[in-house]
Amino acid sequence: MIHVLFVCLGNICRSPMAEAVMRHKIEQRGLQDRIRVDSAGTGNWHVGKPPHEGTRQLLDEYGISYANMAARQFASADFEQFDYIVCMDDSNVANVRKVIGGEKADLLKLMDLLPDETLREVPDPYYTGNFEEVYRLVDAGCDALLKRIESEHSLSL
Repeated sequence: MIHVLFVCLGNICRSPMAEAVMRHKIEQRGLQDRIRVDSAGTGNWHVGKPPHEGTRQLLDEYGISYANMAARQFASADFEQFDYIVCMDDSNVANVRKVIGGEKADLLKLMDLLPDETLREVPDPYYTGNFEEVYRLVDAGCDALLKRIESEHSLSL
């Protein structure tokens, strides 16, 4: 089983959107028994809450389920459990490194998977309100991550 964790600040906008989109793509390819996806936030403000209304509305528009999703905080044990820890911005990377104790984790930013994009971080729609832009980046990033997983684990996607 391959384990993927998406991380943002509060785990109500970007990372749950990425979790839901990635799960949807995995189910479409019939790989739900090979890849597990979760999300977490570096902060604890929204623990237990569902995804942000803007995220839910957008996922509803695209017919993507977010059922049973609730915010949780990133923990050091996540480093041991997940093969891919994908952060939304530099601040998330720095905060995850603080929790796990330094540079030992192989972390990546979602935007590192999209070298042709001019943005180097996924903007936080909690502040910008631009959930459509985040969805576009998350959708493309999840496609690129699935290709990477396929390559690194010899999966048929």
